[in-house]
Amino acid sequence: IQLQQSGPGLVKPSQTLSLTCTVSGASIGTNKYVWSWIRQPPGKALEWIGYITYSGETYYKASLRSRISIFEDTSKNHFALQLSSVTPEDTALYFCALSLGDTPPAAWGQGTQVTVSS
Repeated sequence: IQLQQSGPGLVKPSQTLSLTCTVSGASIGTNKYVWSWIRQPPGKALEWIGYITYSGETYYKASLRSRISIFEDTSKNHFALQLSSVTPEDTALYFCALSLGDTPPAAWGQGTQVTVSS
């Protein structure tokens, strides 16, 4: 299973960060699969920010709930992250990842460095 991330690496403050994770080798609708977005701000630990399950249910980090959306496109076998009203504090290395249920990620995207700056 491979996860390929795409999206811009530079976003202006107040704009929307958009990243896509295209999956190959598995269907995003596979039973028990959980598709996550995780980020690592500079000098900080990895931070889970949200996920979407195989059945389309979404769960978000509480502090981001008003700004985050994760959705899937089964026809393209990908899932996407949108984070609105970004600030420099959203600058981070962003990863998509696959887990089976509530286990640690078994597959990761390559990572996308996103910088929020004017």
